[in-house]
Amino acid sequence: MVPKLYSLFTAFAALLLIYSCSSEQKADLILHNGRIYTVDADFSTADAMVIKDGKIKETGDSEYILTQYTAPQVVDLEERYVYPGFMDPHSHFMGYSTNLLRANLWMSASMDEITNRLREHQQSMIGEWLQGRGWDQNLFPTQQMPDNKALNEAFPDTPVYIVRVDGHAAVANQKALDLAGITPDTHVEGGEVVVEDDKPTGLLIDRAMYLVSSQIPAITDDVMAELLQRGQADLFEVGLTSVCDAGLDKNQVLMLDSLFEAGELDIRVYAMLNPTKENYDYFLPRGPIETSNLTVRSIKLFADGALGSRGALLKAPYEDEPDNLGLLVDNLELMVQACELALAHNYQVNTHCIGDSANHLMLDMYSRYLKPGNDLRWRIEHAQVVDPDDFYLFGKYGIVPSVQAIHAVSDMGWAENRLGAERIKGAYAYKDLLNQAGWLPNGSDFPVEQINPLYSFHAAFTRTNSQGEPKGGWYPEQSLSRRQALKGMTIWSAKANFEEHTRGSLESGKFADFVIMDEDLLHVDESIIYDLPVLETWVGGVKVYERE
Repeated sequence: MVPKLYSLFTAFAALLLIYSCSSEQKADLILHNGRIYTVDADFSTADAMVIKDGKIKETGDSEYILTQYTAPQVVDLEERYVYPGFMDPHSHFMGYSTNLLRANLWMSASMDEITNRLREHQQSMIGEWLQGRGWDQNLFPTQQMPDNKALNEAFPDTPVYIVRVDGHAAVANQKALDLAGITPDTHVEGGEVVVEDDKPTGLLIDRAMYLVSSQIPAITDDVMAELLQRGQADLFEVGLTSVCDAGLDKNQVLMLDSLFEAGELDIRVYAMLNPTKENYDYFLPRGPIETSNLTVRSIKLFADGALGSRGALLKAPYEDEPDNLGLLVDNLELMVQACELALAHNYQVNTHCIGDSANHLMLDMYSRYLKPGNDLRWRIEHAQVVDPDDFYLFGKYGIVPSVQAIHAVSDMGWAENRLGAERIKGAYAYKDLLNQAGWLPNGSDFPVEQINPLYSFHAAFTRTNSQGEPKGGWYPEQSLSRRQALKGMTIWSAKANFEEHTRGSLESGKFADFVIMDEDLLHVDESIIYDLPVLETWVGGVKVYERE
């Protein structure tokens, strides 16, 4: 009997051992011993995270995770911090990448400095056109919009085209104007060719820019692919795993799609379509498109220009230019058509609105198509200057204000001069917008601003610049909390794109897109946020960036 009992006991023990081993679930990656901000509905934290097939399997306590799962790759976080991959709900990825070919005119203090930077860039430029991006006349001693005299003198035989920081104005030298056939009599709807003494000054506002930019030879596909890969590397370095590209044409979207299919790009892109017949004919019959890397389900409109170049459409004239109300960029017929088509094909409408008149125009137009309680998530991009009487329309019709908090601190040195002491109270009013909508996606609009999402995160809750000025914040009553600021560049950005089921938080079933940092963004001293490095960026459970 004893040998039989021993034999039964041994067999039972073996079964227990087999069951114990088989109960450990297999995964691809385990991260443990960290502090993981999941940014779920409860804003819960975890110590560990399990990833399988590019998606999050589970988050939880390290001891529990390590006993329940096995994986060929186990990462000890060493008490570092993990956040959902940062998202930018309004940016220009294609534009940023293209700008890598152009002279960087960011923070230029004068036309002389711009000319010197262009001369330096000319030594390595590709093609026959000398281009630059990033000038801002508010940094010049006179703060006056520039003309092309310095460019004509320095580059008489080379076409030159330089774009303002906000992308809503440009200066072209005489060679470029001649190639475009621009004369004192040239007029364009939705833009302006600035003329003085019966001669174009070279300054082009909004739609007039296209008269010159359309003359610049297109970048070849091979060069564009390389530029996009370089741009992607820059985004990964600052923790961006998903971006919204605000205004693309069919060929650009298809190029992105082909690069994703070939495995040559890993960034995730939410594409807003320009309101063209070609885009409508190709994309709308297909309905909303969503792959792991590319989402196409929105139309991008422009109601007006920018405040910095006085193209924002205002209800009353500019405080510092009493004969100017700004510009209506897209005509009403085009915008009405876009709304009707979007509604018919389950597409989103996302309209650039800076001035209070532009915001009122589009809020009113949206309200004709949207019913209270809808979940169509039509967006107002920027929502920069809003008449206090119009704020309620965001809440009533479920209209999403998609903002860029960094604009407030970039513009604060001159915005009140444009708007006056009363109208400024409805500008950059992020707390008021949040209270109406209940959530607030927050991006950067790069390359109008720098690509680092931490800058807009910082601006959202401090209302100060990188030096902590002004002390106490610029109109601090409109500041957000740190938790709201983090949601703005994660889960709320995802929701603005109808993507909250796949990204924006670190929850089971979502893409394993995350960022690892040394510091706790919810508690770190605000004075060092601009200098905080991202240590690692992961997309779909694959490390795409590691700080050296």
